[in-house]
Amino acid sequence: MNIFHRLFMLYLYFFTPVLFVELSLFLYHVFKNTPIPSETKDPVKLQLFHVVTLLVFRLGKIFEKLGICSQITFVRFILNLTLAGKKSNLFIRDAKFEHVPVRIYQPTSPSTQPRKGLIYLHGGCGIFGSNRGYERVCRYLARESDSVVVYVEYRLGPEHQHPAQLLDCLTATTYFMNNSKDYGVDPNCVILAGESSGGAIVAAICREMVKRSATPKIRAQILIYPLLQIMNLSLPSHQQNQFGPALTRRRAMKLGLLYLNAGIQHVESLMNNAHVPEFMKMKYKKWLSADCIPEEFKTRGYKPPLPVPFSEELYEQTKLNDETMLSPILDEDVIIQQLPQTYILTCEYDVIRDDGLLYKKRLEDNNVTLTWNHVKDGFHGFIMFVDTGPLEFSCTKKAFEDILKFIKGL
Repeated sequence: MNIFHRLFMLYLYFFTPVLFVELSLFLYHVFKNTPIPSETKDPVKLQLFHVVTLLVFRLGKIFEKLGICSQITFVRFILNLTLAGKKSNLFIRDAKFEHVPVRIYQPTSPSTQPRKGLIYLHGGCGIFGSNRGYERVCRYLARESDSVVVYVEYRLGPEHQHPAQLLDCLTATTYFMNNSKDYGVDPNCVILAGESSGGAIVAAICREMVKRSATPKIRAQILIYPLLQIMNLSLPSHQQNQFGPALTRRRAMKLGLLYLNAGIQHVESLMNNAHVPEFMKMKYKKWLSADCIPEEFKTRGYKPPLPVPFSEELYEQTKLNDETMLSPILDEDVIIQQLPQTYILTCEYDVIRDDGLLYKKRLEDNNVTLTWNHVKDGFHGFIMFVDTGPLEFSCTKKAFEDILKFIKGL
């Protein structure tokens, strides 16, 4: 046994008990304080999902402190362990649209007419997500909707800074729309779909297409529990669902700051909107205020945030002065009015639930054709469990049935 092996074994001997104690205390605290919605039909599975999610991030941080790997690397590794799901009746291949890697899912059954095309943009705060992690979702959508699905493997942060993600997705979307016939797709029936931060990119692309007066036009946008603004981070859903399940308020803020390569020591200030100058708060209050949220969504509690001093540093770090960072939710009416038919899915137990509600109101006020599905026992990330057999949540399949109904009705 060489010296390095001996040192490693000695290290494990002393470190393992410390790790065991730390993780035991962590799990006890999480189980004791796990917020399980009373409406859920799967309390045990949801509690397990919540605990595992928090545990993965905690282990990642421990490995990072030990110099084994970064937290981001560890979380990405775990997410890539996802099972692929059924491949039946699909032709799947990797390609590039310009310089952007994509994965294409095409039904193998013959069709008498061009199919619908669906471009899927994954979530993960622009940091996490891969074709492996979303393989099952894309296969299910392609198979059940009989559509050609394109998954976009856009560059991730913080290695690649904004607007790299938006530019990759915009490039892939433009290419597919201009060449859709090569894939058996009707160019007038291309749909954009995205969940969480992917929803933000979808909405931004639709906005950009309107500004460009691009043809053919996007047929519809599907926004699944979308993240649509970073200006008001003290809305009712931020307070009600601050401890999850799965995505906590603090974790969401940390990931946002990590994506922006900003110091994560400013989490508390960010949660109190210290990054927003007063003139912006007044300018966008009509669209981003808690007053725009229906009262029924405040019954689980809401307190208006206390005023805090403005932080110039946070303002710069969150890039609110950058026009490309301004959310599509803040576009002027003349842009909103030209957006395509929209489907929005919101979850009651999601920390960013109110982003979807605010966007819904903006679209309704501007007479955009809208379908809204509010999942009363839903939570952030639940669609990832589609087609997982016993691991699937009861609300997952119902939500997908509603999404598929929307797609087929276009």
